[in-house]
Amino acid sequence: MSDYDLVIRHGTVLDGTGAPARAADVAVRQGLIVEVGDVTGAGREEIDASGRLVTPGFIDVHTHYDGQATWENRLVPSTNHGVTTVVMGNCGVGFAPCEPEHRELLIKLMEGVEDIPNVVLTEGVDWQWTTYPEYLDHLGTRQFDADICSYVPHAALRTYVMGERAYHREPATPDEVERMAAILEEAVRAGAFGFGTSQTMFHRSSDGRLTPTLAATEEEYAGLAAALQRAGAGLVQFVIEYDDAWESVLDMGLRQARAAGRPFSMSLVQSHGRPEVWREILDKVDDFNATGGSASVQVLPRPLGVLLGLELTLNPFYSTPTYLAIADLPLADRVRELRRPEVRARILAESNDPAPAMEIGMRVRDFAQLFEMGADFDYEPAKETSIGAQAARLGIAPEELVYDRLLEHEGRNILYLAFSNYADHSLEPSRRMLLSDHAVPGLGDGGAHLGVICDGSIYTHLLTHWGRDRTQGERIPLPHLVRLMTRRCAEVVGLLDRGLVVPGHRADLNVIDLDRLRLERPRVVRDLPAGGRRLMQDARGYSATVVGGTVVSRDGLHTGALPGRLVRGPRPAPAP
Repeated sequence: MSDYDLVIRHGTVLDGTGAPARAADVAVRQGLIVEVGDVTGAGREEIDASGRLVTPGFIDVHTHYDGQATWENRLVPSTNHGVTTVVMGNCGVGFAPCEPEHRELLIKLMEGVEDIPNVVLTEGVDWQWTTYPEYLDHLGTRQFDADICSYVPHAALRTYVMGERAYHREPATPDEVERMAAILEEAVRAGAFGFGTSQTMFHRSSDGRLTPTLAATEEEYAGLAAALQRAGAGLVQFVIEYDDAWESVLDMGLRQARAAGRPFSMSLVQSHGRPEVWREILDKVDDFNATGGSASVQVLPRPLGVLLGLELTLNPFYSTPTYLAIADLPLADRVRELRRPEVRARILAESNDPAPAMEIGMRVRDFAQLFEMGADFDYEPAKETSIGAQAARLGIAPEELVYDRLLEHEGRNILYLAFSNYADHSLEPSRRMLLSDHAVPGLGDGGAHLGVICDGSIYTHLLTHWGRDRTQGERIPLPHLVRLMTRRCAEVVGLLDRGLVVPGHRADLNVIDLDRLRLERPRVVRDLPAGGRRLMQDARGYSATVVGGTVVSRDGLHTGALPGRLVRGPRPAPAP
């Protein structure tokens, strides 16, 4: 008879506390870690972790699985990269609460903000709810390959209370603020982890309308923060614009979080237009925390990489008249047309005409920041390898070079546009942000940006690029990295029952062959509702991932197990 359900033997344990690695076995019973050390008893299932790291499961605090979780059991791509808990509802977009007559509004908003096609959402989301507690009840009936947690999306909340008026940039009336606050309080008591909101003009519906949260006044935010205070739980999750008003917007968010005594978390990147603002934001967060507040920043550990290609949403010619005329052809037919000399000449002579509000679309010809994404792509590419630098060496226009590159591999070539975090062709700003006492990894955006971004793999990138492959003086020590990806993320969202390899904690674990750990090249798959397309990225080197004591993957292959469930609200630390 077995003493334990699972024993991981002979591993090198990085326990999430930041302590140095140590050799130890890990024993699991009934979903919990029960022993770490020299385990003498037998396990019903055993994993030989010789030469492997054993870490807590990773916690992804910034995802958009709000729709995917209603039709799919696997939370990929995040769970391809050691993630065992995801948090969705970020940036204020989602699907609950929602009256039936407002469904198309929320679908268009998610389509525009997060690049999830309308047809995928229309066919995939089954709308078995109206209120937010009903949405959680629906999720609670489902099974996943990781645990899920959710914020109340502010845009959905505003639409539920204000209807179309929310999209006309109108302020909420005092009665509407009161109703929103009551609904938010009810949602948090039902298990929401707070609310997500956006104050950036970058977030728009697919019909061009600004996200309704932009019109929210400080009085509205005060009402929502007070609702969290009354509920005694919940975090304020913010996205801000790096414009002239950034400081006043951030000050307002921090002010309301302080007044309510609730934690605050925001996305932090190096804006190429204002490359030093991130330092000022970190200073503000430091000051806020030094005076009794609780604020964290979510940091992308590599450039925000926009992927361009003929199979994807964008490419450097996507809005030229001649390309638009053939854009809906099957890929093979489109490639055949693009190879015709007269078509090539016309497209190269034309200018892109993206919608003025589509910032990404306006930067698809930033050739100094555009790189070829081959096998074993380095997410810190050298300046001289850019399309612009290559074209200059060849003495040709970069448009000509990139046109030809797009046609390689039968039109399936992918290019990488370093959209932010890479102003000087260096990831030093990301490294500095990650080393902040108040930083956690974030902005992987799993479940979203299906045809333009594939950053759900950031945890694998953290371990390889920052923990293994940089020079000795530039590496971030592995104990610190693992702590960021596990315990620190758990603390930010209030999941104190996980994120450590310590007896009594939830048995969410990774067994990793760090020497073999590699990111695969992103690829396009068509496995969504209505045959929808999405970018997928796999990894090699994850020997096993365990969720709640159950092995969900071995050597990168899903076992078929779905032990993940909805988590309703923060979790206390287990008794010693």
